[in-house]
Amino acid sequence: MAKPSTSPAPDGASGIRSLPSQPRQRRRAIAKAIEGLDDAAALVLEYDWPFWAREAQLPPAGDWRYWLILAGRGFGKTRAGAEWVRAQVALGRQRIALVGPTSADVRDVMIEGQSGLMNICPPWDRPVFQPSKRRLVWPNGARAFCYSAEEPERLRGPQHDAAWADELAAWSRPQAVWDQLQLGLRVGDDPRAAITTTPKPLALIRGLTEDPDCKVTRGSTYDNRSNLAPAFITRIIRRYEGTRLGRQELNAELLTDAPGALWTFDTLLACRVPNAPDLQRVVVAVDPSGSSGTDEGDAQGIIVAGRGVDGRGYVLADRTCRLSPEGWGRRAVEAFDAFAADRIVAEKNFGGDMVRFTLQAVRSTVPVTLVTASRGKVVRAEPVSALYEQGRISHVVSGDDHPLAELEDEMRQATASGYLGARSPNRLDALVWALTDLFLTPDVPGSAFLELARRDMLDGIV
Repeated sequence: MAKPSTSPAPDGASGIRSLPSQPRQRRRAIAKAIEGLDDAAALVLEYDWPFWAREAQLPPAGDWRYWLILAGRGFGKTRAGAEWVRAQVALGRQRIALVGPTSADVRDVMIEGQSGLMNICPPWDRPVFQPSKRRLVWPNGARAFCYSAEEPERLRGPQHDAAWADELAAWSRPQAVWDQLQLGLRVGDDPRAAITTTPKPLALIRGLTEDPDCKVTRGSTYDNRSNLAPAFITRIIRRYEGTRLGRQELNAELLTDAPGALWTFDTLLACRVPNAPDLQRVVVAVDPSGSSGTDEGDAQGIIVAGRGVDGRGYVLADRTCRLSPEGWGRRAVEAFDAFAADRIVAEKNFGGDMVRFTLQAVRSTVPVTLVTASRGKVVRAEPVSALYEQGRISHVVSGDDHPLAELEDEMRQATASGYLGARSPNRLDALVWALTDLFLTPDVPGSAFLELARRDMLDGIV
């Protein structure tokens, strides 16, 4: 027996959700048809996603390169992403990238989760998961490869004709991973990517919402309320409804600036310039971490900044990395050479004089100044934030390239109450050391007022 029609209703609802808008006679006919299905036909209907999905869970029509589902918790983003991948396999795409915040997230959510690929694909077209090879293989030969957002370098080289990026806002290295993913999305006539995420005020997400090649689907937790556990409704929605966190996580509002943000999106947008003038002084600032260089550890912040002949500050480069001590030491010295810097400024809290030794093991003559973080991050950052408010600092960003995007993301998560990010803000810390050395020392003209303000602030806190 033929399965019921899944044509959209006039109001835009799809499949079974179109029934309320259908004439009574039509609804009865569809119900009778469903009741009369044999087991095989009923199984086909069970896996007919367009019949069961909400309209917002189906991909938009027309030409697009990216489909961004920006929605609240429990909206059904994961199911929509997985079903989109399933549809791409049916269309003949052969190499699909699956990218999640961590390897465990890719496995536990995107592949084996309740709404993951292994559970939403029908028995006759279910892929085989090969964990050791980090891939899924479908009966038609299509393959989906697993990538962690903690390892952007694994995306260097492989090419794909489709990609599913899940929870992009939770990626530890969003811009680096996204850049590598886009460079590999080059197979076939029409490579596309679906992005499913709860919004956070990241430059990457805001950029996607403004990209003419990106179609954006927005939705809230309330859109899927009928399918959520009553306990979730009672405990979570009622607890966070109306709060800033609730607006972000439930209503999926893209909140551009956190309360008390030391750097707003507009401030950072306004400070960008295509190039810097001649520079009087250049420093490379290093904020080491306790990490030994693993992808799971914190990064070693390395920021290059200079003071121009016009008296303004210019942030020139971000060389932050996750390397061994020998690796980040060499990275810092290479930046020192590339920008003809005058000095390397490094925090010594991790390792003390070992930081100096690490840098001078690469080159014994490199000038190094060690600084000590005797105050909290917010106290150190606020005078630097004031420099930006005064319009005295610029970020050197040329064309569409934005090498300082991840630094700016960390800056926008720094508030008067603390840092909102999941990891240590090593880029931001290195920036603070660089601009403090360039502008907040007694021998720098014009620094007296800021230094006085900093001391008054410390006296009020300590």
